[in-house]
Amino acid sequence: MKKISLSNFEISNDSPMVIISGPCQMESRDHAMMMASELMDRATKLDIPFIFKTSFDKANRTSLKGKRGLGLEKSLEVFQEIKQKVGCPVLTDVHTESQCAQIAEVVDVIQIPAFLCRQTDLLLAAGKTGKIVNVKKGQFLSPLEATHIPEKVASAGNDNILLTERGTTFGYNNLVVDMRGPVIMKKTGYPIIIDATHAVMQPGGLGGASSGQREFAPVMARAAISLGIAGVFMESHQDPDNAPSDGPNMIRLSDIEGVWRSLKEFDKLAKQDPINV
Repeated sequence: MKKISLSNFEISNDSPMVIISGPCQMESRDHAMMMASELMDRATKLDIPFIFKTSFDKANRTSLKGKRGLGLEKSLEVFQEIKQKVGCPVLTDVHTESQCAQIAEVVDVIQIPAFLCRQTDLLLAAGKTGKIVNVKKGQFLSPLEATHIPEKVASAGNDNILLTERGTTFGYNNLVVDMRGPVIMKKTGYPIIIDATHAVMQPGGLGGASSGQREFAPVMARAAISLGIAGVFMESHQDPDNAPSDGPNMIRLSDIEGVWRSLKEFDKLAKQDPINV
């Protein structure tokens, strides 16, 4: 089973769970610093390994009118400040091959968005950075098909790979998570993450934007973490109803500590009595 070292903790399917959390997109320097600090404080209080996540560019918005983020250059400065002042590792998405090397100068984990998970050249470019690469399984892939993804990244000489389940398209404007999926994906030996908030997204559900059912995100996280996986991806915002993207499925900052505390207990039990399939 693959074990990946990051900061002062280890990421693997049999280690204590890691939490990846933050606002969907980087809205401003002050907002990102506030969210990183607040989330880090809660993670430290609960003794949960934490990675701060936010996107410098939401390049796959439903509508051309959708806000996309702070942009690459400004965001890199903010990521560096978060690492120095808050003291947590950071994760962000890439969308093009040319972004990988530039992002790798600052960011600890490079994330491949679900829509791009089969883009071979992008996976190779991310792998060549030597950074941890988190690949989200596309909504259009079965869990078995997703097991081929790590081979592409690893062929670049980098086996620091995370695989993230985020649901499968089920008709229009709906996703479902097959809980056999994380178990199947675990057979790769790589750490598996559940993206609990995007799993309850309703893509394009508002016509010009996506909708979601945030009340089911903790349910999704509990179910998946009980299978004995490496961690949970869970976006958060202090005012999700007014967030520029993915508000309907993000967890309120005021609720996040209680959700994480519960997940930690489920994770502890799962690791004590693992499911073997």
